[in-house]
Amino acid sequence: MPEPSPSVTVVALLADPDAPTEIARRMARTLPARLADRSGTGRRFEVEVVSEPFTSGTEDLPTLTHRIRDRGREENWDIVVALTDLPLHAHGRKLVVDLNHEHGVVLLSLPSLGGLRLQKRARLAVEEAVLGLVGSRDTGAGAPAPGQSPPAPLNGRLTPVQPSPVGEDESADLRYVVSGPRGYLRILGGMVRANRPWRLVPGLSKALAAALATGAVATVNSTVWSLAEALSTPRLMIATVGSVGIMIGWLIVDANLWHRAATSTREAKQKARLYNASTVLTVGLGVLVCYVGLLVINLVWALFILNDQVFASLTRSPLDATDYWTLSWFVASTATVGGALGSGLESDEAIRAAAYSKREQERRHMLQDDEHDEHDEHDEDARRTR
Repeated sequence: MPEPSPSVTVVALLADPDAPTEIARRMARTLPARLADRSGTGRRFEVEVVSEPFTSGTEDLPTLTHRIRDRGREENWDIVVALTDLPLHAHGRKLVVDLNHEHGVVLLSLPSLGGLRLQKRARLAVEEAVLGLVGSRDTGAGAPAPGQSPPAPLNGRLTPVQPSPVGEDESADLRYVVSGPRGYLRILGGMVRANRPWRLVPGLSKALAAALATGAVATVNSTVWSLAEALSTPRLMIATVGSVGIMIGWLIVDANLWHRAATSTREAKQKARLYNASTVLTVGLGVLVCYVGLLVINLVWALFILNDQVFASLTRSPLDATDYWTLSWFVASTATVGGALGSGLESDEAIRAAAYSKREQERRHMLQDDEHDEHDEHDEDARRTR
């Protein structure tokens, strides 16, 4: 790798696979120019994006910081900004960012930025962190005071980010965290956003097919017409909640998404609750989207297939707009239960992507594969030298 000129700062975006890598690649398109404009010193910036599971096997902050620092030394990067979609913890608080000014290391937990405008918030946070590191190096001032207020991009009107003390045995020299109920909700929203629940809908194609078939048959069933006529709005709402709940529970159980604490410590239990809450919300949003789609399709099907004379002769009441809506609503709930049974035919890959614990397992497998490849190459080189 050629040595960069002194006026060029090489910034590496070291991103976990999946969502962090996509965010880093979009960020890298404009980051060099934005950093150069904001620095105002004539300095140029080169940005590299490296996608690898640097969080595999551990969520210990000192371990992660050492990994990031060693990676930067290997590649001769000036600054390394590590992006992860894992919610990291520091002394019982939820980490936003760790900085090491001496070694030019930034560790940013994306869920801590919340679920709205994630790309913009991540870009602004990275800009502030990089410019802060560059500025401290140019002036030789070192790390800012521990109690310094966090940069504006990290803060939220409803969830203030706070500086946190760093232990003497830790490699970071500046840390910001969120805490309390509002911090929990912000992290949870960021985790659901990072999970990208809309990707769950294409993964439920077989369940949707089973639900559509159930709905098509139920719509032309005279017994279902009579039941829909007799149901009140509260009962229809209960049927909706029940069917959606059954679908969510079935998907979580069938795909083995429920995360169990590895130890009985308080922090492990808190992390398990956070993982499970994000999984339930992610799967729930995906199921709700499917439910609304079923409702619309059933309504269109009912408008096309139902005959008002046949309906009136069997139910002894005229067919009007309310009947179309009520029938479609009831059938959507019935079809959702049928879709839960059809979900057993699904590949678990798309459903498991909704759970952080499963993505962590995938990262471990990737790291193990890399280690096996390196071991095989080492054995091959050893055989050649004999």
